[in-house]
Order: sequence, then C-alpha cells, then structure tokens
Amino acid sequence: MQEYHADPERYSLMPRRRCGKSGVILPQVSLGLWHNFGSVDSFDNARRMLRKAFDLGIFHFDLANNYGPLPGSAEENFGKIFSLDLKKHRDELLISTKAGYLMWEGPYGEWGSRKTLISSCDQSLKRMKLDYVDIFYHHRPDPETPLEESMQALDYIVRSGRALYVGISNYSTEDAAKAFAILRELKTPGVIYQGRFNMMGRQLENSGMFDMLDSIGVGAICFSPLAQGILSTKYLNGIPENSRATRNHFLKTENITDELRKKIFQLNEIAKERSQTLAQMALAWILNRKGVTSVLCGASSPEQISECANAPANTAFSEEELQKIDSIVLP
Repeated sequence: MQEYHADPERYSLMPRRRCGKSGVILPQVSLGLWHNFGSVDSFDNARRMLRKAFDLGIFHFDLANNYGPLPGSAEENFGKIFSLDLKKHRDELLISTKAGYLMWEGPYGEWGSRKTLISSCDQSLKRMKLDYVDIFYHHRPDPETPLEESMQALDYIVRSGRALYVGISNYSTEDAAKAFAILRELKTPGVIYQGRFNMMGRQLENSGMFDMLDSIGVGAICFSPLAQGILSTKYLNGIPENSRATRNHFLKTENITDELRKKIFQLNEIAKERSQTLAQMALAWILNRKGVTSVLCGASSPEQISECANAPANTAFSEEELQKIDSIVLP
C-alpha cells in the first residue's frame, strides 16, 4: 500500500460540534472500531477505512479493550495502522477506548474496580502504541463496586497522564447523573456519555438522558445509530452473506422479519424523498436531536464510511417527516 498523505481539504468536509460545555470538539460522524477491525478481519481493508475516514474529516476513532475478535485485536490493529499512517497526525486525532466488559480471566478482568480500570488502560495504551488516549470510558456500571471507586479510578487515569478526558457508557440516567456529579467534585473532566440510540431504540431520550446531560453541560455520542445495519438498505431484500445478522451475535437472522422489512421499505421511501440513503437519514435523524454531539458509525468498507460522512449535509426534518417516521417505527 502506498505511503499515506492525508487529504488537505479534510477539515472543510465534515461539520463539527462542541461536546457539551467542554473544550472537546467532535466530528458529527465518528468511526467506531467495534466490528471489522479485529484479528479475523482484513488488515488492509481496516487500513483503507481509517485512511478514508480521516480524509473525510473524521478524526475521532472509538475503541474498547475487548473489541475484536479476538479481544484486544482491534486496538492492536489500530496501533499498527496508527504507526504506519497516522502517527504524524496524533495531535489532530481524538482517540478513545473503554474498560468494563470481560477482557481477561479472574476477578479483575471486567467491571469497574480501580485495579481493573487502571490495568486495562495500561494494556490498551500498549496495544495501540500510544502515550495517552484522549477519552477513557468506564464501559458499563459495576453493581458491586462503589461508584465512587470507579470514578476515582477515572480521576487517577487523567491525573497520571493516561487520558485527557473521561466518560461513561451504558449507564442509566440516574446513575449517570450521580457519576458525573462525583467527577465534578473531583474536578475531573468528565465530558461525554456514550449510549445506544437510534430511530428504533429510544431509551436514552425517553429516560431523559439527553435533557440531563444538557443541563450539566456534558455531550452525548450515540452508538448503533443504524441498529446494527437494520436502518440501511442492507436487509431490504433479504439477508446478505457475511452481514452481521449471519454472524448471529447481537443481531440475529430471526430478527429480520417480513414486518421489519416492510418498515425498512417505508423508511427508505422517506429517505428517497429527502435525497438521502436510508443510512444517511437515520444518522441525520439522530443529529437532529437536542444534545447529540456525534454519531458513532461502524463500517465494513471505505464506501460505507463515505456514505455515512454525507449524512450531516441534511439534518433538518419537517414536522410531517418526523411524524411519518414515528408512525412507522413506534409501536
């Protein structure tokens, strides 16, 4: 693969938003490395995707310790690509990782103890060949460890230079409010919440999460914006080979019903009227919600990244369009 030279026009291509009331600024579309960057995937394709993303003005790359498969391999591959192509752009990049889900054997391989979070952060830095990450997240709340301990660990991770900012993910609205209150007391830069949100999964909005975050000046980044590919045309005419549904992991083949395909078809018709693809409309719909800083997209090809990157071109919706969408997707 030829030596990489970043597109000099990249910062004119992707609009950006401030993350709450912090100094963190994110591209409206960020790239998640949950799938398709692991040891079982094509390294060259992963490298092409990261190059394409950065060329399009996507400078935020989101990982976690257990992303793969195998666990840890997405961080390892990112570290290799970073060293080959992106190291000279380190100060332009915003790189995040997380800890909390099962990563290694024993009592400290998951959850949220001080030992778990600090050890995992150290491992992640080694795998990615980084001196620090820009954001380190607690990936999920720990029902057994005191919340104060988990937040104090995040505070230490910042003060020790391992991360510049911290965030939390997959917390309830009530627990998130408590966590950010502790971080404020510690004077730790807790600047972002990451949660699942899309047209078909609205728990964050319904629970008042966005309102709460807005009230305390914290930003939000949304993962699974396409509901594992459902909110695209991928499953419009069946289940293609090598799609996420065929892997029977989070999205299962039995979930792709005739009723669901009917909804996808109807949503796709609205997207066509907006001169967008269904995926672009799904991302734009999220970016239209108050309090959302960025949408976190996965991809399996550079072409998919290009498609997603065009979503911010039209994030305005008429009241009629919003009502049509609700009538299709809501029970």
